[in-house]
Amino acid sequence: MPRLYLASGSPRRRELLTQIGVPFTVLSAQIDETPLNDEPAAAYVERLARGKAEAGLAVLPDLDACVMGADTAVVLDGQLLGKPVDEADAIGMLMALSGREHEVLTAVALIDRQRCETRTVTSRVRFRAIATHEAMAYWASGEPADKAGSYAIQGLAAIFVEGLHGSYSAVVGLPLCETAELLGHFGIPCWQCLEGDKS
Repeated sequence: MPRLYLASGSPRRRELLTQIGVPFTVLSAQIDETPLNDEPAAAYVERLARGKAEAGLAVLPDLDACVMGADTAVVLDGQLLGKPVDEADAIGMLMALSGREHEVLTAVALIDRQRCETRTVTSRVRFRAIATHEAMAYWASGEPADKAGSYAIQGLAAIFVEGLHGSYSAVVGLPLCETAELLGHFGIPCWQCLEGDKS
């Protein structure tokens, strides 16, 4: 069985992979995440997921290595909402999302020495109206600082979410249904933690 490496510093992605019983090793893969001119959001997240996986594979001597990369983007009115640069930026994003529906796109890429496959999942999230003092208190919690769109659906921002159409795990950071399918294509089964438990 190939050895799986996760080219991501995201603790959410580590938790999600662990949730489906897949052993892996984390490695660092730094790439330029600047969007290209007029680059569609789906192309952007797929390019970054693939780039992270390729960068991870490039530093591994392991010939049986299989590397996973992923990227998530929040999109409102066709515009990418990245990680906030400061408090004003975060509050501006949250107020723009307030009372509206937006898209969350997550791409996952899996690569070995022979091939690379990707999947991109689009989900729609609707926020209730957010008061300015709530946005400020949320920023003060520290949670939005490193999150695309300035929020974490699995964290304190759950109280803003009025509805979700699509994949919850993809909004968190890794679409587990599609990820499991990709892993199967590369000969890596899920639920490996159950193999020794036959009772």
